[in-house]
Amino acid sequence: MQTTLLHWLDSAGHDYHFAEHPAVHTIDEALSCAPALPGLMCKNIFVRDAKGKRHVLVIVPCDKRIDLLALGLLLQTSRLGFASPDRLLRYLGVTPGSVSVLALMQDTGHAVELVLDQAVWDAPQVQAHPLRNTATVAIPHATLVAFLAHTGHVPRVVKVPALS
Repeated sequence: MQTTLLHWLDSAGHDYHFAEHPAVHTIDEALSCAPALPGLMCKNIFVRDAKGKRHVLVIVPCDKRIDLLALGLLLQTSRLGFASPDRLLRYLGVTPGSVSVLALMQDTGHAVELVLDQAVWDAPQVQAHPLRNTATVAIPHATLVAFLAHTGHVPRVVKVPALS
């Protein structure tokens, strides 16, 4: 699927930067191992409601600590919790550490809601894993918009509540 993703980026003539790096599983690892790329480094979490009916990909700047209780209230859903690795693989086709907005290309059934922090949406460029945690792609905002249109995902752009 990464080949399909990169082919889409190339064939559509979208500008992007691509860098290989050692596997990273956390923001701290990414900060220490990943090469410098333009754009906002993001934190991506995949959550589900208490009943397991709603699945949400939440993307915030890498240094933001998310208040899941407040986010659940904002989204008018029952208590949010981290989805299991099995759910992550089933809905987004990736393993922990590899989740990013680009995994939405594998959500062809549109079962996953996308919540973007306002700061991510406003960023001129964002960084994302191209379906694996051993590479990072930096894409301009226009490419992000085109990608979401291509996948059919409409982002909900909000100020994601943060823990103090």
